[in-house]
Amino acid sequence: MLAKLTKRIIIINVLFFIFSLNINSQIVNENILKLVRTYDYINALYVDSINQKKIVESAIKAMLNELDPHSSYMSPEEVKELNEPLQGNFEGIGVMFNILNDTIFIINVIAGGPSEKVGVHAGDKIIKIDGENVAGKKITNKTVMSKLRGKKGTKVTISVLRRGINDLIDYTIVRDKIPITSIDAAYMITPNTGYIKLDRFAQTTNTEFETALKKLMKQNASNLIIDLSGNGGGYLEEAVALADHFLEKDKLIVYTKGLRNPRKEYVSTSYGLFEKGKLVIIVDESSASASEILAGAIQDWDRGIIVGRRSFGKGLVQRPLFLPDESMIRLTVAYYYTPSGRNIQKPFKKGENEEYEKDLYNRYNKGEMISKDSIHFADSLRFYTLQKKRIVYGGGGIMPDIFVPIDTSSYSNFYRDILRNGTLNKFVLEYIDKNRASIQRKYPKFEQFKMNFDASSLFDPFVEYAKLDSIKVDSAQVQTSKANIIRLIKANIARDIWNTSEFFEIYNESDPMVQEAIKAIEDYDKLLNSDK
Repeated sequence: MLAKLTKRIIIINVLFFIFSLNINSQIVNENILKLVRTYDYINALYVDSINQKKIVESAIKAMLNELDPHSSYMSPEEVKELNEPLQGNFEGIGVMFNILNDTIFIINVIAGGPSEKVGVHAGDKIIKIDGENVAGKKITNKTVMSKLRGKKGTKVTISVLRRGINDLIDYTIVRDKIPITSIDAAYMITPNTGYIKLDRFAQTTNTEFETALKKLMKQNASNLIIDLSGNGGGYLEEAVALADHFLEKDKLIVYTKGLRNPRKEYVSTSYGLFEKGKLVIIVDESSASASEILAGAIQDWDRGIIVGRRSFGKGLVQRPLFLPDESMIRLTVAYYYTPSGRNIQKPFKKGENEEYEKDLYNRYNKGEMISKDSIHFADSLRFYTLQKKRIVYGGGGIMPDIFVPIDTSSYSNFYRDILRNGTLNKFVLEYIDKNRASIQRKYPKFEQFKMNFDASSLFDPFVEYAKLDSIKVDSAQVQTSKANIIRLIKANIARDIWNTSEFFEIYNESDPMVQEAIKAIEDYDKLLNSDK
């Protein structure tokens, strides 16, 4: 009886919400009552017992699937997982770990976090958590996180094994808020050019970005490269805040508009840290949503140069709507448009989301990742930039000013297998476990490591390691991928000894898009004054 009453209350709330949107009440009555009646018939007459929650969730998902590819339903657990990286923090002990041979290796300890405060070191192996043995038990990342994370102020005891010490060391750690950064790297890539790589647009992104940019400007950065490759987006407001740093006052950054959502404009303010310097933005096929807002605004105002490959093409705005059990619907309520009026949402057919999800695969098969000439836009999608009247296109992502094909020169089945199987990461983890202290003694500063560490000496041992890890070794394929493997080994060592910024500082030395971005800085004025 209580379940039926609860269901009726939910339905009444839904009806009230729908009526408030001024939809024809007779149609709503008929369709909602039809849905409720179906549920009643199933609940009262179906031959077997039913999972009411599952049926309701399936119905919600099916309804949303008929709308567009980005309207979705999320369970309470999925909501929490989604919000954590976007909110910029979680509650835990402040370590990065990896699992190798059923052993939990701490690869980094977050500075100022609870683990560092009690003396936990990178390289320690977690053997017990709260007295329970976790070594040699085929433990998963998810299980480890569930044991280490918890409410701020609660305690967890870990027992670690440290190289050179025979006995386990116990640490009781008081959990605290741990920041999740949205900036993967920030450093001077040339004497006068700063480089910032953004992983996502989270609540703290603009604050992080300002801190990083100010630091680079103190190091004489008069030019800036922002790397949005692989950045799937996040909060629209954070993209607007970043764009504001580069545009003068009263410049339209983006506007949104939908059938039941009137036009809303986001305009730049007088506050901007980098309104005059040379600016290059890197995008690729995985740069989406907020990334495209930033890139689109910069391109439309001729404020900078876009380098890379056509972006993902997500021009739909979702509004989060919470349900009584803390689950959530992300409902598409508007399109967003760049300052020139472009809607860069790629085409989709309602109810055919599976085909939509194959878009990147189809792009590759059509040759779009290799050749700019494989990309064709209809004349109806042609727009012009607002200052220099350069041609740009809507209808499917941001097309860069400088196209950089995907680099397949070092790709081989051997390379694919060592990454897919985690072989390279495992090799680096074992190497660092044995050599961390000696590396830190020999290279106390990252600059010394970057200049003098020769990872080529590790290539042959790595190939032998790959054989033992059941990787098929073909000598021709090994040679094809050799240079890139050596680069990745060195970059991963740098990441585990220092941080992700140092990883990219090494990796970017041979990254085609980053190198093309540096060239774009050199030819900046010429490129901005030419039509594509």
